[in-house]
Amino acid sequence: MSGTNPFPDPARQAELYGHASRLAVRSNALMRAKIFGRPVPDTIVGLVRNHHERPDRLGLALDLGCGRGTSSLAVAQELRPRRVLGLDAAPALIEQALQRVRRLPSLPVSFLQGDFHHLPVSADSCDVVVAAFCLYHSPRPQTVVAEIDRALAPGGLAVLVTKGLDSYREMDQLVAAAGLDPGAEQRESLYVSAHSSNLAELAAVSLDVLTVEDEEHSFTFDGHDHLAEYLATNPKYDLAPGLYGNPGALAATLHEFVPDRPLSTKSLVTFVVAQARGGRS
Repeated sequence: MSGTNPFPDPARQAELYGHASRLAVRSNALMRAKIFGRPVPDTIVGLVRNHHERPDRLGLALDLGCGRGTSSLAVAQELRPRRVLGLDAAPALIEQALQRVRRLPSLPVSFLQGDFHHLPVSADSCDVVVAAFCLYHSPRPQTVVAEIDRALAPGGLAVLVTKGLDSYREMDQLVAAAGLDPGAEQRESLYVSAHSSNLAELAAVSLDVLTVEDEEHSFTFDGHDHLAEYLATNPKYDLAPGLYGNPGALAATLHEFVPDRPLSTKSLVTFVVAQARGGRS
């Protein structure tokens, strides 16, 4: 994997998300390490309940960058809108989301491959739009926010979620110290396109921002083997071909060059809640 930032580059999305199992391994490793911070889908549900004037009578809820469908399913199960549509650019992730929802046939959830710069919904059709951990994949996130504004019905609510620029910096330090990627600490943040410090500003170009919430999430990986499950497909680092996608080989390298001990790290997670311009109906 090249060390240049792949997130805002549409040409590189296939290498990032062409294998849903790799994302699952990385995500599961991170979740096993988590020691503090609310589950993001639960927080999204709570924000909709607190800020939407009709949270018990929602029509269409749209989940952008839905990935494997975790937030889509939480919205469907907890808020009970008439319909939930999950949208993602990666076919492999959409297929995994479809497999999950087939086990829950009573939920009105569907998934669609698509481009969040051009939403496949009518104007004023959505009561809720969620964009969690996806806007930083766009080189022009303001275009996506404008599309969210177009899609929102009067009184509709957007919940946008991103991370801080310096999230997981302790990983950068370890990767550099182990020689896995000597330039790790100087690499551009994966979240530079839409991060904790500019998300509200991006939203305010097209939407009326209601509230901004920052929450620090903490993680402790119990050793090199656990950490390697996360690092082996982390797209930030310029790993050698024999290490990228190979947690075992990466763990062996870590064991060789740095003492094996738990690694603690943090990530700032920012939630921006906004409405379609013009305020509540």
